Amino acid sequence: MFQTSLSSEALRGALSRLPSGRSVFDHTGARQPVHTVYGGAHLFKADTARKLGAVALRAVEEHAPDFAAFARAIGLPGAEGLPEGRADALALAAAIEAGGGAAESASGAARLAHAVHARVLDKLRREPVEDLRIDFEDGYGVRPGHEEDAHAAAAAREVALGMAARSLPPFLGIRIKPLGDGCAERSLRTLDVFLSALVAASGGALPPAFAVTLPKVVAPEQVSALADALDALEGALQLPAGSIRIELMVETPASILGPRGEVALPGLVDAARGRCVAAHFGAYDYTASCEITAAHQHLAHPACDFARHVMQVALAGSGLWLSDGASNLLPVGPHRARPGGAPLTPQQSEENRRAVVGAWRLKYGQVRRALESGYYQGWDLHPAELPVRYAATYAFFLEGVDAAAARLRSFVERAAQATVAGTVFDDAATGQGLLGFFLRAIGAGAMTEGEAAERTGLTPDELRGRSFQAIVARRSA
Repeated sequence: MFQTSLSSEALRGALSRLPSGRSVFDHTGARQPVHTVYGGAHLFKADTARKLGAVALRAVEEHAPDFAAFARAIGLPGAEGLPEGRADALALAAAIEAGGGAAESASGAARLAHAVHARVLDKLRREPVEDLRIDFEDGYGVRPGHEEDAHAAAAAREVALGMAARSLPPFLGIRIKPLGDGCAERSLRTLDVFLSALVAASGGALPPAFAVTLPKVVAPEQVSALADALDALEGALQLPAGSIRIELMVETPASILGPRGEVALPGLVDAARGRCVAAHFGAYDYTASCEITAAHQHLAHPACDFARHVMQVALAGSGLWLSDGASNLLPVGPHRARPGGAPLTPQQSEENRRAVVGAWRLKYGQVRRALESGYYQGWDLHPAELPVRYAATYAFFLEGVDAAAARLRSFVERAAQATVAGTVFDDAATGQGLLGFFLRAIGAGAMTEGEAAERTGLTPDELRGRSFQAIVARRSA
């Protein structure tokens, strides 16, 4: 026996002061979309997601018609060693798809580029948009009240048609105008018109995971006002209480730091009274508010890094999804052929290609940078950005999958052996992080659950359990 000085009562008193908050690894396991597409409410139709996918596929076909050309266009690592001729690229793709010795002899860069390209094309055909926001703010502008009323009701009816046709993305919502700067009454009226028309057209249903995005937040009272309005609307429309989610736009200095220098984000989230599910960073409003000139407003600016990191630290362990902002260069060529007019000249086509490829490379770098920083979602504003969004996401996970799988296998084995021997395995956080890599990869569509199970040696049930400690406990029992 070892001598101690604390009585049981004193020990219990000290322990009673400890918070009972959850671990940073405690989460619901819900799928997080890899992006949010914003589009003006006046343009939204029930089949908008399908049309965006078709435009994205045409962009790939026009500017990068094979896997090697696509890899070079976006700047995938090792792309410079891939065949430049289309016939050679197609022959290499056929060899990789056939498997066997020919596939194994292909370089790692070629296999990665082929896998990314194939997954991107499949995604654009099957589910081109994961999350779509019907925008009544910057993407819509200021219009007469009767016109915005009409667009709100029309967009709602299109959502109802999409629900019936199963043509909507898995995640959907609207972005209203700010609850400030004289827009508050107009903003809440649009929300009311939209939801009232949607419930009437759909027979009382909302799309799954429906969210309202609140932009330019500067005070908790704005979030509380939106929560109050949603409480009232759910009651009036006989919707389940709390069924409408709130997303916060973090795009003002006041949404980062309060008037006395305190971190503002927890108070903003609390003001949503359990409705807040995500915080989205708005780089351009934020940098403009910091008096950064337009030429230097971009996602890689140090001011943006500061804001994003504050978001991460302030909301760590909260379960909220974090999203990066949008690129400031869209993949759009300067030339467009007129219907019935002359086709583009070879020089014009080449100028278009260079413009698109330049924007693709910028986007690829921005998405990769965000992923490396722990931001697994971002904004897309143009359909031609979708191929790069998915390519960067898939490549991020596929590049690291072999090393992560080997480490996870080793960690599970070592932890189970330590438990059986009655010793302590003191790096469970790293094991959970490695497991999280594969859970993120599955959620992002970079690999299937079956592929992750095969690579890691875990069972599908162990992956679905999402707990490294539970896996170890089960294997050491």
